[in-house]
Amino acid sequence: MNKIGFNVLAWSAELSEDLLPILDRLKKIGYDGAEFFIGGSPEESFKLVGRHCADIGLEVTAVTVMGPDHNPISAEAKVREAASEQLKWVIDRAHDLQAQVLCGPYHSAFTVFASREPIEEEYSRSAEVLRGVADYAKDAGVLLTPEALNRFECYLCNTMEQLSYLLKKVDHPNVQAMFDTHHANIEEKKLADAIKLIAPQLGHFHISENDRGTPGSGHVNFDETFKALADVKYKGWLTIEGFTRNDPAFANSIGVWRNFSEPWDMAEKGFELIKTMGEKYGL
Repeated sequence: MNKIGFNVLAWSAELSEDLLPILDRLKKIGYDGAEFFIGGSPEESFKLVGRHCADIGLEVTAVTVMGPDHNPISAEAKVREAASEQLKWVIDRAHDLQAQVLCGPYHSAFTVFASREPIEEEYSRSAEVLRGVADYAKDAGVLLTPEALNRFECYLCNTMEQLSYLLKKVDHPNVQAMFDTHHANIEEKKLADAIKLIAPQLGHFHISENDRGTPGSGHVNFDETFKALADVKYKGWLTIEGFTRNDPAFANSIGVWRNFSEPWDMAEKGFELIKTMGEKYGL
């Protein structure tokens, strides 16, 4: 069975001791790992949380985003250099967490648009930044898995076809793809076709409902999703990502204006969905 993870952004983007009882309960449910947002938390909190996960036998993955001052596709060389330095700082924090994977849309800046379609120079700039930190991440034991987002949150990579094109330009084994069923539900024609297209580069997978609530409560076709994952023999993480208003600052930053589900509803029912689907399709 693939490892099952849960992204604690359902509770908070901040890392602190407040997360420790949540992690204990996730472990009790049966989760193999937890995923954490790497942003503005105090540096010492990453080691604290990472140690606790190690102590209770919970593995770790991480997620981050880039802002306008650290935009890998900026036409300004100093901004791209800042992006590289920011990614190295994030990789260091991922290492502090003992994270195996760093996912997220860090190929470009979150919700920064150019009022046009992406251009070749932007794919080349992004690839150069990602390639430039790939060995640094490898030395830290962290696999980089940039993520395609929906059209309302980025414009460089909305689809698996675009993400695959970018990764071929990066051309580094430590930079693979991430698939998120929430974004794919918006941008892809067929989930199975998109999974099969990205399969040779696929390194991380988010199980997310169409409204970011409890997986299985909406209209994402998880039968199609899990069958396709089995067909391509995907062996990586299956990590639930759902959002709430529990952390208002983070919720405001990503346009979450209501609670879609309670976090423990997501965690408990989502875990059962993944287990059921995994058994059904032999994952």
